[in-house]
Formats: sequence, C-alpha cells, structure tokens
Amino acid sequence: MIDFERELNTEQLAAATAPDGASLVLAAAGTGKTRTLVYRVAWLVEREVPTDRILLLTFTNKAAREMLDRARTQVGAQVGGIWGGTFHHMANRILRRHARSVGFPNDYTILDRDDSLSLIKGCLKALGLTQREFPKPGLLMGLFSRAANTKRPLAELAQSHFAETSVDLGDVLAVQESYARRKDALGAMDFDDLLVNGLRLFDEQPRVLQQYQDRFLHVLVDEYQDTNAIQSQWVDGVCGRHGNILVVGDDFQSIYSWRGADYRNIMSFPERYPQARVFKLETNYRSVPEILEVANACIAHNPEQFQKTMRATREPYRKPVVVRLRDGAQQARYLLEEVRRLQREGYRMNEMAVLYRAHFHAMELQSHLARERVPYLITSGVRFFEQAHVKDVCSLLRILHAPHDELGFRRLLELFPGVGQATSSKVWRKLGAGFDVRQSGHVKLVADALRPAAREIWERLEPTFSYALTPAETNEGASLIEAFVRDFYRQYAIDTFENYPARLEDISELAAFAGRFATLQGFLSEVALLTNLDAEVENLAHDSDEALRLSTIHQAKGLEWKVVFVLWLAEGMFPSGRAMEESPAAASEERRLFYVAVTRAQDALYLCVPEVRRLRERGSMPCLTSRFIDELPRELVEREQGLFV
Repeated sequence: MIDFERELNTEQLAAATAPDGASLVLAAAGTGKTRTLVYRVAWLVEREVPTDRILLLTFTNKAAREMLDRARTQVGAQVGGIWGGTFHHMANRILRRHARSVGFPNDYTILDRDDSLSLIKGCLKALGLTQREFPKPGLLMGLFSRAANTKRPLAELAQSHFAETSVDLGDVLAVQESYARRKDALGAMDFDDLLVNGLRLFDEQPRVLQQYQDRFLHVLVDEYQDTNAIQSQWVDGVCGRHGNILVVGDDFQSIYSWRGADYRNIMSFPERYPQARVFKLETNYRSVPEILEVANACIAHNPEQFQKTMRATREPYRKPVVVRLRDGAQQARYLLEEVRRLQREGYRMNEMAVLYRAHFHAMELQSHLARERVPYLITSGVRFFEQAHVKDVCSLLRILHAPHDELGFRRLLELFPGVGQATSSKVWRKLGAGFDVRQSGHVKLVADALRPAAREIWERLEPTFSYALTPAETNEGASLIEAFVRDFYRQYAIDTFENYPARLEDISELAAFAGRFATLQGFLSEVALLTNLDAEVENLAHDSDEALRLSTIHQAKGLEWKVVFVLWLAEGMFPSGRAMEESPAAASEERRLFYVAVTRAQDALYLCVPEVRRLRERGSMPCLTSRFIDELPRELVEREQGLFV
C-alpha cells in the first residue's frame, strides 16, 4: 500500500485522492503535475477500479509511457490494462472497431504526411492548378488541418490567409473536396481524420458512445489547456455518463492558439461541470523564490484566468537581472561574457539556455557564437542562415554576384510554378553553365525556356536584375532583398508557409543585416563564412555535452535549465508587434508566453532589453522597453546599467 500522505504534499494529495466526480487540477509551473497524475492512477488502482476502465489522455505517447511506467513502479504490472495514449491513438483504437459506422473499412489506411502531400499534389494536377501561382500542397494540408481541428470553415481560414492576394478561394475549396474524395476512394484517413471521425462516430452513433461511456469509469486528461475544440467535445462525450473526469492543466501556460488549442476549454470547465472541484498546485519545486516572485507579478496582469500564486520550496538565491544594452550586437557580447562568468562559478554550458520570441531575434547571437566558436544547439528548428526562406532569398543575390553559381540559380528557378529539378538543369545547360545578368541574351533565353506562369514571374523580376546593375545600387543587398520580396517572394511565402508573417519578419531582418555591408560581395561572404562556422560549431556541439541551448519559447515549454536568458524584451519584439496586430487576445497570450520563459529558470534569470535595433549600415530605430519589464515592481529585479561601451 502506498503512503499517499507521506509521498505527496497537501495540494497534490487532495487532487490525487479526489472523490468521484469532475475535478479541475490547476497545476502551476514546476508544481508536480505529472507526479499528481501518476498518483491519481495509483489511487484508482488501489481502490480496485479495473484498469481497463481507466482512460488516460496525453499529448504525446512519450508522456503516456512515462506516467504509466511510473505508476507501474507504484502499484505493479496491472497498470498495463489502462487505456493510455494520445487523443489520436485512442480515436484510432476505437475507430478500428467501428469505422464502418462512419463509412470506412475497419482496416482503413492511415496516411502519413508524405502520403497526404502526394494525394494533394494529384488533386492539384487533376484540377489544372500546377502550372500557375497557387498555394503549395504543404500549405493546403496545413489549412485543411487547422480547419478540422478548430471546427472552423476552410473558406473562413483561407479568406484570412489569402486576404492580400488574388488566390481563388473556390479553387482552394475544390482541392479540399477532391482530397476528401480520394481518401474515401482509398479507404484512408489522415492524422486529422482520426479526431474528426472519432467525434463523428460518437455524434452519429449513440449506442457506440454509450458503450464507451459505460466502459470508462474514470477519464484523466493531461495538459488540458492545450486541447482543441474536437478533443474537448470528445472527452465531454466519453465521460457523459459517470462524470468522473479529472483534467490537469495550467491556464497560465496556454500558448498554442496558433495551432488550434482553445483557451476557452479550460476556462469554461467549471461551467460545463458545475459540481467540479477545483484544486490548485502552487508549491513550486523548480525555481528559487526570486524567480517565482517575478513570474507571479507578471502573470497577475492577465485578468481572465484562474488566479494562482506560486510558493517556493527552495532557499533564496539571487534576483533576476534586467540588463539594458545598446543593441543586438552588444546583447550577444554581454550574453557570452556572462555565460563564461557563470562557467567559472561552476555552471555547465548545457545547464544554460537562451530563449526568444521569434527566430530572427537570435540571428546576431548565432553569428557571434559562431565567430567565437562557442558550441550551441538550437532545439527549435535550424540555424538562421540555414532556414529555407533565408536560403531562397539569398539565391537571387548569389546569382547576381556569381554567374557560375549553379546551385543558387537552380534554387531560384525551382521556386517558380511548374519548375522542377529536370527543368532547372535543362535551362542551366542551355545557358552554358553560367548565367550573367549583364547579358540580355541570357535573360531572354531563360524566359523562353519557361512555361507561361514561370515566365511571367521571371519577367516580373527583370527590373530587379536591372536594378542590381544601377551604379548607385550595385552592392545594395538590402534593396535587392526588398525588391525581390515585393515583386515575388511575398506572394510565394503566402502560398507556401502557414506562418508566412514570421518568415517575412526573418527576411526583413536579413535585409537589415545586409544593409550593414558596403558591398553585396561583403554580405554574401559573411553569410558563407557564418554558415561554415555554424557547421563547425554544430559538430562541436554534437560531440560534446558542453553546448549552450537556444530555443524559441514555444518549443521550450516543459523544459527547464539552471540559467535562462530571455532576448529582445522590447515592444514590437516581445510582445510581438505582429501578433498584437492580428488578435485582440494576443496581449494576454504574449504575457503567458513571457511567464513560460521566466518559469523555465531554476537558479538565475537574465532579461535582456536592447535600446535600439540596427536597420542599415548607419541606421537604427529606438526601442521601447517591453511592457512585461515595465510591469515588474522595481524591487523584484536587479537592474544593470552603464553597459554602453
């Protein structure tokens, strides 16, 4: 028998041993959420609830395995009977028995991403949409997925995404309809269909729903604040008879609305379950009290939430530091100096992390680390200059500078509709393995070799080629990038990437970086140098445990480090100006994002506030301090000044 009172604190004990009925467990950061769920499972097993009548829903199979493995150490092998896994896993398990009820064979095929892309490509070809500018298959799949998971009409999402373009929404809807027909003909479901059809099964087949309502005496849900509309309704349906549902989450850490998570699910739980008991886990085991005071103070400015105040179990250590710096370059130098000082104190490099709101915020830091040959790992994507959209834009500059750059030329050409590797290779051979913008014959030869849609884009770019030859602008990389984006790449980004605004922000920062160089050659040489240095540093990082961690805050959720640096705490950067423009609810989610960043730190926290952004060679823009810093009581932080050297 487990001594629950000895192994859990008072808050965890109350939640883990809650009586039957509905329970909402509000687990603040670092308060033992997983431990509480594990002991809830153990409590139910010790009360002789049959394990095959317990449903545990998580967002990753890894999380489910971890919880069940830990529960197994507490109560033994019988936990193997628990239905545990992701929403998609559980929907698939049920559909395998009842798929015929929603028009599919029980042995339906599950399409992976490549399968889905292949089907959508076939739809585009059949509809005659491949030979002109049109949304790419990956983007269409993302929009279909978002529509499914948010239960919003595709037309509404597409209209918002393509608001500034001439994309025919009727064509987008036609692709979706064709894709659905092809899946039906194959007896196949994609990943999103598992959730959609899982909910549809319960909505259309009351007897099937009743069967699973009878089966599951207790339903447990992890990370409830991240559920979308389908997941929330599916859970409500499953526990509709016994009403024994325990959900664990933290409204303070609801930061994924952009991928379909609905903040309202956790906020409305007490309304949907009026008899629900609410438990708060507020005892924090992760961070020193000084960090928790900053987290408590910042999140208190969000009005619509379940108020919680974290309490520390650790001894006082040091206050978080607000560091005022001149610009991004000095931010990078300061950070590296402080990392080295902390190493002398005994901290290891892999115990420190740098967090940021957007990828381009770390560009200058990555450049500085590469030059200093400091090993670092990016845990949220690829290095700045290796990103696809950055390399796309640089391809134009490369061919304007180096006529024999085959890779740059072919990369540029393959951005055009209907141009693949075979076509770009053929055109390159016709050019005699070299493209010189100064030769009008070369420009015309390329145009003549392309199909109409691609030719129209090429001709649209011809003024940019001429622009590059104007003596006053010959070496102006920033102006070339801006012209390329205006004349082509903006539309390409909208047609290709769901997060195109963020990609365009990266490119804008790339243009600002290019503007600091007197010549195009100087800029391209620097990019090549940094790319090669990055490769060396990446090899060092993978060969050693001593590597600094860099991550966006979204990707850092659920992780923790002894030391955390947060970059670019300036209005328009963090909080994101773009996000604030897109949604009236963005300010609250941005503040939750700041809270997540703060609560990743165990011992030390550095909040970096550059005063200006460098734009061109001699240009700069003053920055206002982030509201998240201004909102903090002065006595909660140390403020470092006089660093403008």
